[in-house]
Amino acid sequence: MPITPISAALTQTDRDAVMAAVATIKAKLPFLIDLTADERKALPKMGDKSRAFVSKALEVATQNPEFLPRSFDLDEMRKDVQLFEALFPLLMSLMQLQELVDDTCLAVGSEAYASALQVYNYAKASGQGSGLDAVIGEMGQRFVKKPRKSKAQSASTGA
Repeated sequence: MPITPISAALTQTDRDAVMAAVATIKAKLPFLIDLTADERKALPKMGDKSRAFVSKALEVATQNPEFLPRSFDLDEMRKDVQLFEALFPLLMSLMQLQELVDDTCLAVGSEAYASALQVYNYAKASGQGSGLDAVIGEMGQRFVKKPRKSKAQSASTGA
């Protein structure tokens, strides 16, 4: 499916407003945390099946608190479940927005890069001798491949 070219602009005022909205979101969610990759890996994940399991477990615990140890904090579990259920629609909405921004940025970047390649090729073809040699050379550095070290060479140098 061909991608429709994007011809739009984002004014500084609109960009500032969006950034302010993001700052407002962060301010309204002061409890957000930033996990390391190892911390993320170590945590049990709650997917669709786990949501039903957690909901049932909360119901069982609420109706039968007598079998729980005194150290079990049922109110904290209830708060965690409620916060998760409140955050989940936000997560879905923000993921959708991120996907739209990612896709738009990818498409616009691709359009800009394709145009830049055309400029470079036109300049190479007809810009010689018109004072563009240095700029064409600088632009050409984008395509210079760095030589790869062979595995044997890397091992012998201790790299």
